[in-house]
Amino acid sequence: MTSATPLSRTFAGRGHDAPIRRALWHYLRDSDLRALVLGASKDPNAKITILLVSPESGRPRLAVKAPTTAAAERAVQAEARLLRELDGLLPGRLRGTVPSVVNMVEFEGRAALVLTAVPGTPMTTAYLEWGHTRSTARVAADFAAVGAWIGDFQRATTGESAEMDMDGGVASRLQSRFSDEPTIDADLDKLAAIYERLRIDRVPRTFVHGDFWCGNLLRDRDRLTGVVDWEAASASGEPVRDLVRFALMYALYLDRRTRAGRRVAGHQGLVADSWGAGVAYALNGSGWFPELFRRFLRDGFVRLGASPESWRDAALAGIAEVAALTDDDAFARRHLQLFEHLCPNRGAPR
Repeated sequence: MTSATPLSRTFAGRGHDAPIRRALWHYLRDSDLRALVLGASKDPNAKITILLVSPESGRPRLAVKAPTTAAAERAVQAEARLLRELDGLLPGRLRGTVPSVVNMVEFEGRAALVLTAVPGTPMTTAYLEWGHTRSTARVAADFAAVGAWIGDFQRATTGESAEMDMDGGVASRLQSRFSDEPTIDADLDKLAAIYERLRIDRVPRTFVHGDFWCGNLLRDRDRLTGVVDWEAASASGEPVRDLVRFALMYALYLDRRTRAGRRVAGHQGLVADSWGAGVAYALNGSGWFPELFRRFLRDGFVRLGASPESWRDAALAGIAEVAALTDDDAFARRHLQLFEHLCPNRGAPR
């Protein structure tokens, strides 16, 4: 058993910026759990992630997110606030798929977050296995598991309806980030036309994860059992963002094992001829994967009360969002170029 003290008892009545008295290393020592360091990122939100594993079962019991920069500490504190708010909204079955805040501890003068560890294996583990993404059945099972979870989650956190808003500061961020690009004004004009078409639809505001891709989704057999890394979450946001992010990131790496110029196994219409070829294939190609990709988005739109024919505009807006918000500048620039490649020169009808 862990000796972790519930946050509600330790920090009751204290602001999230209050001093943290207990050091992470003392917390680890007293927990009677084994610590497994998963790794440290090097982006502006850099954190060290540590799993606390039961010596008896070998299963993770807790997870620690220890920030190494001021920006990372702000992200960790924001995640703690949002997870506390989310905890009271979810029914029992869903609640077990989302980490709960257990404690806040001190790590080198910064606030670190201790969370419950949710069960399952990252979806990327299966995705990266040889032959997985060439299998219609396996890929369809991934989309079905995600569709079932996100549908339940959005229904559980639904709020008032509003015009579909895929901007949320994306356009201004693009303007600032790519001010040196000669095509940025034309790109923003195209994006504005997309936003205008999408606003015709009204959808409920829901809790939004904000980085909903395979690496943050845990799965056991045919069910999504965990969703982690809620730093970019919003308590009342545009639910289409999560649908689009999952579909786009799934398509992006379909050609990861294929040499340039070769046809991608299992996808007759996909050739690894340029960065983002999988996304272009999903939007413009034909075959079982583009059909699955579009059906996933259309079904999500229908569930939210929007026109299923809005799927393409939403996908293009999602590409622009990654270009605006990702920490990696090279990854961002490639998404901007992909947006330019896939977006028509003039506003196209739905």
